[in-house]
Amino acid sequence: MTFRHVLILALVGLSLAGCRRRSPADTPMPVPAVGMEDAARERARADSIAAAEADRLSAQRASAAEAARVREMLTDLIYFEYDSEQLTAETQDRLREKAAILRANPGVRLRVEGHADERGSTEYNLALGQRRAESVRTFLGGYGISEDRFNTISYGKERPLVEGTGEAAWARNRRAEFAVMAGEVVNIPAEVR
Repeated sequence: MTFRHVLILALVGLSLAGCRRRSPADTPMPVPAVGMEDAARERARADSIAAAEADRLSAQRASAAEAARVREMLTDLIYFEYDSEQLTAETQDRLREKAAILRANPGVRLRVEGHADERGSTEYNLALGQRRAESVRTFLGGYGISEDRFNTISYGKERPLVEGTGEAAWARNRRAEFAVMAGEVVNIPAEVR
């Protein structure tokens, strides 16, 4: 092959290479404005869903905390004066709160446990503890709560809350305790909010 043939072939090759079309991957495609709007809408929708989920979880936590507070109110202890099953004004106020909770939650059943301090005989304190438990049940019954929703028991002086002698210990041991036997506190009455 002569120099001239090589030169002609080189020129033909270069001209063919210069005519080659660009591939679509080489040229950037313009992004349509509609696609950007769709992406923004999708982002806003996702943000809205996330915010709603956060609000739902926050409300759920607040509701659970409120239900726990009301359950605690329902099982709070009440105290009695020495050698008495009479309910004080303060005790009656606390029992009215319990009555409101029980009315709002008819499936809840309670055990009322009567206790006494260490003074007196075992038999006397068992009887006093029973009178205390019955006093609570009767009071709540007066607020429309069926007395069938309560079990009463007396522990007398057998299960002191505080060990020791003296008025401070005795006052803490003269009490009624409450235990939920059945049901769940799901409704929170306006009276205790």
